[in-house]
Amino acid sequence: MRRLLLLLPGLLLLQQGRCFEFVIDGEWEEETSDIREYRERHKRAILTSEEQEDFEAIRGDDITVKSYKVESRITSRFAHTTVRSSVVNSGSKAQSIGFNVQIPKRAFITNFTMNVNGITFVGSVKEKTVARNLYAQARARGKAAGIVRANSQDMETFKTEVHVPPGSNIEFELHYQEMMHRKLGFYEHSLYLQPGRLVPQFQVDVYIFEPKGISMVQTPNSLGEQFAGMIKVTSSKEKAHVVFKPNLQQQRKCDNCTGSAIDGVFTVKYDVTRDSNVSDGHFVQFFAPSNLSPLPKNIVFVIDVSGSMWGVKMKQTVEAMQAILDDLTIDDHFSIIDFNHNVRCWSEELVAGSSIQVADAKKYIQNIKPSGGTNINEALMRAVQMLLKASNQGLIDPRSVSMIILVSDGDPTVGEIKLSTIQKNVKRVMREEFSLFSLGIGFDVDYDFLERIAIDNRGMAQRIYANHDAAEQLRTFYSQVSSPLLRRIAIQFPEDSVSEVTQNRFDKYFSGSELVVAGKVLPSESNTLTSFTTASAVSVTHTARLDITLETEGDYAELDTELAKQQHSFTGFARQMWAYITIKQLISESAGCVTSVSHPVDNDPHFIVHLPRSNMDVCFNIDSTPGHILNLVSDSGTGVVVNGQLIGSKRIHKSKLKTYFGTISVYYLPDGISVTISTDTSALTSETFLSHVVMFLCFSVRISIVKNSHVTIIINDNIQVMVLLHRVWKKHPVNVDFLGIYIPNDNQYSPLVHGLIGQFSREPDVSVYDMHEGVDPLKKEATMDVKGNKLLVTRGWQKDYRHDKRHGSNIYCWFIHNSGKGFIDGHYTDYIVPNLNSFLQAL
Repeated sequence: MRRLLLLLPGLLLLQQGRCFEFVIDGEWEEETSDIREYRERHKRAILTSEEQEDFEAIRGDDITVKSYKVESRITSRFAHTTVRSSVVNSGSKAQSIGFNVQIPKRAFITNFTMNVNGITFVGSVKEKTVARNLYAQARARGKAAGIVRANSQDMETFKTEVHVPPGSNIEFELHYQEMMHRKLGFYEHSLYLQPGRLVPQFQVDVYIFEPKGISMVQTPNSLGEQFAGMIKVTSSKEKAHVVFKPNLQQQRKCDNCTGSAIDGVFTVKYDVTRDSNVSDGHFVQFFAPSNLSPLPKNIVFVIDVSGSMWGVKMKQTVEAMQAILDDLTIDDHFSIIDFNHNVRCWSEELVAGSSIQVADAKKYIQNIKPSGGTNINEALMRAVQMLLKASNQGLIDPRSVSMIILVSDGDPTVGEIKLSTIQKNVKRVMREEFSLFSLGIGFDVDYDFLERIAIDNRGMAQRIYANHDAAEQLRTFYSQVSSPLLRRIAIQFPEDSVSEVTQNRFDKYFSGSELVVAGKVLPSESNTLTSFTTASAVSVTHTARLDITLETEGDYAELDTELAKQQHSFTGFARQMWAYITIKQLISESAGCVTSVSHPVDNDPHFIVHLPRSNMDVCFNIDSTPGHILNLVSDSGTGVVVNGQLIGSKRIHKSKLKTYFGTISVYYLPDGISVTISTDTSALTSETFLSHVVMFLCFSVRISIVKNSHVTIIINDNIQVMVLLHRVWKKHPVNVDFLGIYIPNDNQYSPLVHGLIGQFSREPDVSVYDMHEGVDPLKKEATMDVKGNKLLVTRGWQKDYRHDKRHGSNIYCWFIHNSGKGFIDGHYTDYIVPNLNSFLQAL
């Protein structure tokens, strides 16, 4: 096989609004070496606005399509799909032939090749303008050339054109992968079949292998009644095979027609028996519990009623809202905000979902008349204020889930119109327990913005297409989030058993969905991998709050042995799924979509203060003496105090005595509860710290303790402190066991809060300028203007150990010298207190 331009050995993501295209031309270059990091080797393909264009899988005049075959192999919810087609230019002159495939938005393209007259071309990625120029040059020379484009509806459309001489034989082959997402209790695998013409050899095969068992397989008749009975399904406990193989006559629209009736979505639905899977040195943990009682919910519906919503959009929204409101129960609370250039509330406060209130809300919705501009910022601010008011006044059940559902079809035109500012405004006022879900109606909506603002606030987004089916699309989306079952889910593993774990903490779990965690399995003498899952739920009778713990095990070797026996499965699925999830998360992080930030204090001890308004991290060390107790948070308004006592290393290291936190105390004055955590003893006993997952409930304080890992203290559901345990080799000549402290920057303190970390709940104005080379060429220096002081600061790295306790992850920050002098209020000695439960005296 001859390689063409750059072959990407990894996964290629198609994502809306990016500026890359594939190009295939006759200029040969050697294949490049594999790119080490997944982040570096994933580029994105362009999406153009061609939604209204008629779709055909194969385009061209005077061509003969010999075959069109689609094969999907699904192993443990990970699908690898191959689309192949064989075409002949049967005309008398050279022409361009198109090959088009609609691909799910969440899919990654892994490979694309064309074989023209026996020569195989492998696809590559080039910047958009370069790709088009190369294609034009190759075509002008009469060479075989191809260019790939993609557009965006609910799917991405992969498009390639190849210019070939008469009589040419062309074989197209496209591979893409996707992780199946569980919605409403099943997985749905969709293949878009629109050949545009009759095909002598037309076949679709879907092979499913689920090692833990398949509980159901369905093939809805989504292609139409003409094909009823032509889809064959064979299944066993662990395997299923779905075949669709219509002959030429069966493909015809009518007995004497020359057009194909195959035009639509071929769908396979299935569900499984869930458990963890370990394969090829990687693991995948699936979490989808059942038989749980739904949590009560508080919903503010925020509906765009600007002029652009006039007509079908508004009609479909009203129709959907009628059904959605009927779904509310007396345990739920809700309100409706509608906005154009003004913002109006059906009710200024949340009300119970009684039949009387629902009937009144329906009447209000029915009478909406769209007009005017779009003031998204004020509408969302009003929605958050409504939830905050209800929460602060104790009017909503503390077990409940609070959410905002935004429905809009356009960009803001009134009030604050800068999208980044709106995003920051919403994030700033949203509490951790609130979620925002965005629904974008139509093709002209800025869906990227709606998706960012949703993911930024623990929600998700979906595009709704403004057609006859829009109301059903809205209802289907609502059904996915209308039954929250769990909150604050954490899926964790024993220390030194796994590495490079994907996101393992989740805000909510909804009925019918699934949470997935993947990672690498570290070498071990054991053949099993154990995981521990903790979450908050309610009892079936809705009378008590529950903290649940689940333990599961997966066998290292069993699954690989079984996969090797299967003809239509692939052993690398766990590794590929891990890569798939990792890349998705890296892309979200690079877009600023992952917002889990804290003020960490770890190691020597390094303080890292995150300043969201300035979008920067500032670091400083405290060079104090072993035995000193430093106040981290002191809030006389809420009655919360967090103090830490220093310990020293075993001996002086490199002429400097290193100090660490050896004891942390969290004190809650109103209930008189004091939690003391130490590396060698604890008010909860060191044995508890070393046990498996344990949960305590003490009045307004909840304590979670995870074996050899960390302790989390949550006060009144709005103040959290996590203490991380660092163990070292017992006979280490210098280092000692120590603790790290991680305090979220969105904790809800009173205005009286202070302390080395607490003072930064009120973010100071900071500016950095005059950046220049420092003494160390790898560390820039600059001047920081803060609190009336001009400080010399140094750019460098500090470690966050929350996700990788052994190696940590780097945080790039501006370092303040001299124990934070000029950045913290006063001098660091002002924060030394006499005992572990002492409140800080006013500075």
